Amino acid sequence: MPTKAPADSAQMHRKSAVIDDIKARLESADAAVLTEYRGLTVKDIAALRAALRPAATDYKIFKNTLARRAARDAGLDDIVESLEGPIAIAFVRRDGGDAVTAAKALRDFARTNPNLVLKGGILGPRLLTSRDVEALADVPPREQLLARLAGGFQAPMVKAAGLFQAFTRNMAYGVKALIDQRIAGGEAAPAEPAAEVADEAPESESPAEPTEIEAPAAEATEPEQASENEE
Repeated sequence: MPTKAPADSAQMHRKSAVIDDIKARLESADAAVLTEYRGLTVKDIAALRAALRPAATDYKIFKNTLARRAARDAGLDDIVESLEGPIAIAFVRRDGGDAVTAAKALRDFARTNPNLVLKGGILGPRLLTSRDVEALADVPPREQLLARLAGGFQAPMVKAAGLFQAFTRNMAYGVKALIDQRIAGGEAAPAEPAAEVADEAPESESPAEPTEIEAPAAEATEPEQASENEE
């Protein structure tokens, strides 16, 4: 019968370090998905890790006894029962991770590799069932949701701009139609102010310039002629 290793042994230190690592990952992860990997080859697991890399997700295999201890230490007693069998945990990192992309990668991999079984997990403080993980995988990616949100904000502005353009265009058409209607009824066409100013300007200003210049010259010659006659 195996005996328990002393508390200060190297083996116990290694186990304690693993427990602390799992606990820290569970507490800092944006989400964590529990999977059963029984029957997957080393090549399969490598392919799954590569599929999870774009979602900033780490796929780690731990002993269940250590994982259960870490879950209890992290206050996640609800997932302890799921830590049975050969379990691997997908940790979605909070710094740049995407839980939707990770769930989609796990779901798609499980469809072509039945040996991978989704057992649930956590999303923030919320406990996830296997069905919840499937539903999470069906959510549109973050970029698509942001694009839809931006489109929703932009649509009223585009509509308002179109209505304003239509209003000014229809107003111009209406004014022109009113003018044509009055002309057809016998009224004279409205004169163009710019043309009137251009026509009147030469008639009022050009004659005034020579009279103002020549008048002093005429007055200056009259006294000289008068004095010659007197002599």
